[in-house]
Amino acid sequence: MTVSKVQNHPSVLRKLRQLWNVVRESHRQPMQGKPNPPKLVDPEELGVTFIGHSSFLIQIAGRNVLVDPVFATRLILLRRARLPGVEIDHLPPIDAVLLTHAHMDHLNLPSLRRIVRHAKKLTGVAPEAIVPKGVSDLVAKVGFRKVTELEWWEKTSLEGDDVSVTMTPAKHWGARMFSDTHRLFGGYVIEGAGHSVYHSGDTAYFNGFREIGRRLQPEIALLPIGAYYPDSYRAVHTSPEEGLQAFLDLESATTMIPMHYGTFPLGKEPMDEPPVRLMAAAKKLGVANRVDVMSEGETFVVKTAAMQSA
Repeated sequence: MTVSKVQNHPSVLRKLRQLWNVVRESHRQPMQGKPNPPKLVDPEELGVTFIGHSSFLIQIAGRNVLVDPVFATRLILLRRARLPGVEIDHLPPIDAVLLTHAHMDHLNLPSLRRIVRHAKKLTGVAPEAIVPKGVSDLVAKVGFRKVTELEWWEKTSLEGDDVSVTMTPAKHWGARMFSDTHRLFGGYVIEGAGHSVYHSGDTAYFNGFREIGRRLQPEIALLPIGAYYPDSYRAVHTSPEEGLQAFLDLESATTMIPMHYGTFPLGKEPMDEPPVRLMAAAKKLGVANRVDVMSEGETFVVKTAAMQSA
């Protein structure tokens, strides 16, 4: 064995031990929750449905977009604590799937294959996919009609040009396994019909939130608040307080919807702790009315200015 392999060996063993402990923890309690059909909104409205973990259905400009859709009960051996709030069979026809990075709790191949089959069953047409640079090979055989790779700050439009997608920076990592570190990672700002939604993907707190807000001015911010303990995890994840600060850094966002908590036991904090800490911090800063902790399957609806004044 070479010197480099000897040096790396303890690190790999430590990661495997950590993974096994997480798997054991995920099987301790029965899964909670109950799926419900999503609320469908008018084309002029924005609808954000929380499916669970970092998975969302976004209805914007009459288009249906999934971000990081994970409907699987298990990620190999790791079992989810709460069921998805929506079942694939209850989804409307999906126009596009956005994937923030290659980690298995965000890019789940069985879920993606089922989504493609469901869309083709409803309309005869498969969704398109938007992924970070270096990730397209992972979804090449899923059946998407088109796969677009983006780098940070690159912008594309869904077919039809009524919805645009801009990839945003993040502080995380993108490898599917241990060595494929060429894969990019990030978030997205989705714009259409006068609405905009920012999904940060997985990220630690960093000063890039200010630049995202300044450049793209998102209206709704979907931000992670889990997997922050022990403190070393905050090198790639945000604590609830840091997630709230990211929301404030954006400045343009009127509503924060938290994510990346309560579904998979990825951190060592109690599963129900993140939203409690988030709301305590929001109340302290006087912004609790701008934070919406959603249940799985719940839909947040934003009307157009004309509809609100009618």
